[in-house]
Amino acid sequence: MSAPFVDSQSSVASVEPTTPMAQFFIPAAASLQERRPRTLKHGDTFAVFDHNGDALSGPGSPEGLFHRDTRYLSHLYLTISGKRPMLLSSTLRDDNATLTCDLTNPDLFDEKGKLTLEHDLIHLRRSRFLWNARCCERLAIRNYDDRPQHVRIEIAFGTDFADLFEVRGTTRGRRGRHLPAVIEQDSILLSYIGLDDRKRSTRLSFAPPPDEIRSDLIAYDLHLGPRETRSLFIEIACDQTAADRLSHRSFFLALRDARRALRSSSSRAASIVTSNEIFNEVARRSISDLYMLMTDKPEGPYPYAGIPWFSTVFGRDALITALQTLWLDPQIARGVLGHLAANQATEIDPVADAEPGKILHEVRDGEMAELGEVPFRRYYGSIDSTPLFVMLAGEYLNRTGDLATIRRLLPHIEAALTWIDEHGDRDGDGFVEYGRLTEEGLINQAWKDSHDSVFHADGTLARGPIAIAEVQAYVHGAWQAAAEIFRLLDRPEQAARFLARAEGLRRSFDTCFFDEELGTYVLALDGDKRPCRVRSSNAGHALLTGIAYPERARQVVRTLMSAPSFCGWGVRTIASTEARYNPMSYHNGSVWPHDNALIASGLARYGYRAEAARIFEGLFAASTYIDLRRLPELFCGLPRQRAQGPTFYPVACSPQAWAAAASLSLLQSCLGLDFDPTALQISFKEPELPAFLNEVILRHLLIGKGSADVALRRSGRNVVVDVIDRRGDVRVLTTA
Repeated sequence: MSAPFVDSQSSVASVEPTTPMAQFFIPAAASLQERRPRTLKHGDTFAVFDHNGDALSGPGSPEGLFHRDTRYLSHLYLTISGKRPMLLSSTLRDDNATLTCDLTNPDLFDEKGKLTLEHDLIHLRRSRFLWNARCCERLAIRNYDDRPQHVRIEIAFGTDFADLFEVRGTTRGRRGRHLPAVIEQDSILLSYIGLDDRKRSTRLSFAPPPDEIRSDLIAYDLHLGPRETRSLFIEIACDQTAADRLSHRSFFLALRDARRALRSSSSRAASIVTSNEIFNEVARRSISDLYMLMTDKPEGPYPYAGIPWFSTVFGRDALITALQTLWLDPQIARGVLGHLAANQATEIDPVADAEPGKILHEVRDGEMAELGEVPFRRYYGSIDSTPLFVMLAGEYLNRTGDLATIRRLLPHIEAALTWIDEHGDRDGDGFVEYGRLTEEGLINQAWKDSHDSVFHADGTLARGPIAIAEVQAYVHGAWQAAAEIFRLLDRPEQAARFLARAEGLRRSFDTCFFDEELGTYVLALDGDKRPCRVRSSNAGHALLTGIAYPERARQVVRTLMSAPSFCGWGVRTIASTEARYNPMSYHNGSVWPHDNALIASGLARYGYRAEAARIFEGLFAASTYIDLRRLPELFCGLPRQRAQGPTFYPVACSPQAWAAAASLSLLQSCLGLDFDPTALQISFKEPELPAFLNEVILRHLLIGKGSADVALRRSGRNVVVDVIDRRGDVRVLTTA
């Protein structure tokens, strides 16, 4: 995913300058943690509000209502009799369906300084949700005084129609033009015609009609009797020039539909209940965030990457999220595979970094993407999405036995494998390297895409094309997945050929990437095939697909879990002993939940479940200090201190799909949970419960047309598996 500070990263091709230019810069003008943002999403629309439910415009502010990469509402500010209400509470429903902000009046004075209304007598409740490109709100105002009161409610608003990349900090030389506001008795239409000649409109509707209405403000003069409540309804619609009249009924019908849709999608997921109520909150929030970020595509559900900067299709993020949640809901993987297959590159397009068979990196729908001011209209500049696509196809087949879907995807799987051979391996050495095709593309195209995230031991930035460690592991996984797919398709010769490719890559990877002195795999090979001798979390991904020999795995685990790498909250992206270590950086010393979850999956693969449980405990402990129990995209890699929480990264996305999925993936890794759809078998291999869990109950574990409910309980040093219920001919096994 594109980095928030620098999206293009360390030098790759020989034409690159020594010091890469920052691209698509996002200034850290304000910490998102400091703002305590409240986020909502539905489909291609998301919103970021502050704890009062306002959106305050200003330099660096990400707040507002966004639709298809454009900010349709940049300012929203509610006052009562000229003053900002005081916050009582600000909460999201457990399912993320609605945001509720409870506010009250401060002391209000007249022009002569006389107290006219004592604080805490007027209660304001803002209930808000998104549905079908609309933001719907009910504002309930109640007078708790025993006397009548008069209050003036004003709502100021503004629309800048800024492209998301402008909000992220990109300066544009020219912009489109705003049209005059169209004001009616109960609505305002604000429009903008971009340089792409597309008209974008925001319609604000009000019920009942306000007492005053202007192009930037509406006001209600309310006379409230003792204990009287009045309700005001507000709707902000994106690109809907004609709208049904807003009413009490239309609000609640839309609210019903929004909640039903969330309930319907999340009902596919297995449920998790444990002996630890705080972890139960973490699990509920994680699942709710995943399904809020889900967007229905023609091919099925697709998790958008994260809010605010990445609420769109990303290939890498969705593929990893789908891998992490395969045990929970295989339909996510099916939707991701289908959508990425439908958008697979078919020709060479240097501007889009596209080559036949390559899997999508990022899609953007805003004005700047349409005009080519940023290269992301439909962009393929990631080196790992294509092997991850094949890996996910294989894992989906192993999880579900759904050979019919794999048959439909087969031309796309074969095209991806051909891309690995013909384009991914640029110099024919057996390793897959990346390098952008034009100077406008992303410089670094692996998941660590900061400009300085690939470097040598002395801190010198590596020059490309770069063969990054984890991508070789993913390619190994792709060859293995292809072998299993073709075996099940009764094409044994191709299956054998792919297995041989996997084994050959394993030998070469061991020879060229393992460093005895470091006790781990090097970060990368640069364009001259010189190893970047840096201890990094990337090496942990080598355990994920089995490319590491067992004796190497032992050394890698020791290095990953040593103090320079494991900070107590999780494994740092690079160890504290390295030249570019900075615990406050994006990729050079921070802790990423998804990175740790993938490492833990690799640890479990090689039998190191106790170490996986240690990572699980660190991230769980971090979540206990975080608002809403929501793991963010990343946090700083400073050492864990007793009785203190983690240090937050200022502009981390939250929620983030692969961060939301991390705890769920960690649970699977510790439990050794696996599925055999042919034998209709659910297995738990050497299950390990982390210290904070004594019992885990999993319900609705799907396998074939059946399912099972299972409880795992600590019994001394062992974990006992108990089958609570079975539906269909399902077997549950525990293996040592």
